[in-house]
Amino acid sequence: MGSSDGRLVNSNHRQLHHIGSYGGCGLPASSLVWNSDCLKEIIMTNERTLEQAYVGTAAENYERYFVPSIAAPLAADLIEVSTPRAGERALDVACGTGVVTRLAAQRVGAEGSVVGLDVNPGMLAVARSVTPKLAIDWREGSAEAIPFPDATFDVVLCQMGLQFVPNKLGALREMRRVLARAGRLVLNLPGPTPPLFDVLADALGRHIDARASSFVHIVFSLSDEQELRELMQGAGFHHVEVHRTTTKLGLPPIRDFLWQYVFSTPLADVVAKANEASRCALEREIADRWQEFAPDGSLTCEVGISTVSGR
Repeated sequence: MGSSDGRLVNSNHRQLHHIGSYGGCGLPASSLVWNSDCLKEIIMTNERTLEQAYVGTAAENYERYFVPSIAAPLAADLIEVSTPRAGERALDVACGTGVVTRLAAQRVGAEGSVVGLDVNPGMLAVARSVTPKLAIDWREGSAEAIPFPDATFDVVLCQMGLQFVPNKLGALREMRRVLARAGRLVLNLPGPTPPLFDVLADALGRHIDARASSFVHIVFSLSDEQELRELMQGAGFHHVEVHRTTTKLGLPPIRDFLWQYVFSTPLADVVAKANEASRCALEREIADRWQEFAPDGSLTCEVGISTVSGR
């Protein structure tokens, strides 16, 4: 849920290197070697083996798997709160493959304008391919140095991206700088870590790598209301509001979701470097421990969401 350029940092570092949609590690999934009988026998997607199912880059898999199950429902909520209006100028920071950007474009219409900004060129390439007919300006750039003049936009949006920015205060100041006088910022952040992802982080740390475990927790690392208010106010925002809600996500079957999540995020890189026995052990543990989140056979996850706004 969030963003990086695909490089995982050591577990004693709080942040990933860049903002963007966090599926954008750009690693071709087809470069991974999956020879495990356990994986071949258990994981099938439309009668395809794991190797065949995840053949794209992580950015492509992010759009294919992560967006429908997680990003799209949260994007719809973010748009409802931010209410982009016809004729407005909108900026989506850390846009990834553009799920929020597309919805904003529909709201502002031909009279308005929309920019999708991300540091990850792989994510932007997918975004362009998904929306060839929408008049969206896709830009490569950082939240810490937004490449637009002051007072360019009426509304700035950011879905599940701020937690990955090394200089969060600086990024928020940039978002405020590019807002028009009466403009508004609306962003959302997941957290704290849901039990389902606590289990995933624990299993990744045991079987794969401590960096993989830390990535899962970083996704959910910015959810404290007081910290969010202080960041917003420190960046110069007024009328700051933080609304906490809980969203229940319906997810794919256990084993499908495990590998879809891995292949859609920077985890793909580090999991690819693990040996076959470790990958199989990871799957076995997850298949067992995630059963408590699928009592009727359908995997679900309740995620706390902080929706933050300011002017």
